[in-house]
Amino acid sequence: MTSGGSFLYFAYGSNLLRERLRLQNPSAEFVSVGRLKDYVLRFGLWAEHVDNAWNGGVATVEESRGEEVWGIVWRLSNQHLATLDRQEQVYSPLQVTVDTDAGQLLCRTYRMNDFRPCLPSPHYKQVRGTTDVSGPPSTRPLPASSSV
Repeated sequence: MTSGGSFLYFAYGSNLLRERLRLQNPSAEFVSVGRLKDYVLRFGLWAEHVDNAWNGGVATVEESRGEEVWGIVWRLSNQHLATLDRQEQVYSPLQVTVDTDAGQLLCRTYRMNDFRPCLPSPHYKQVRGTTDVSGPPSTRPLPASSSV
């Protein structure tokens, strides 16, 4: 996962957006589109927290045999490990194997602590698919009138 002063990070939610990720982690560089097997994308809040800047549920992953989550693998400098952890403070880090066109990569990702399901934030309509890479249909932009 770490090599030569950097680590790989699998993003599946708002950190699909390069601009958002680089606000606190300017070393982030695109590596590949990737697929996380045996996980499912869920939306919710942590613990009893109902007030957040996203105005609704945020993304997390949960183990689910036979499911898959598509996202992006980023390479970040080890100096940004702490800033990424702070940014994802309501999540616990996981080490996962992500399938890419170049083979399997060992990556860091995050799973929400004390998950409580709820409807996704309307902001995810803009996040989903707004990267500058091609991915499977599930990562392409939703029409403005669609619901998540």
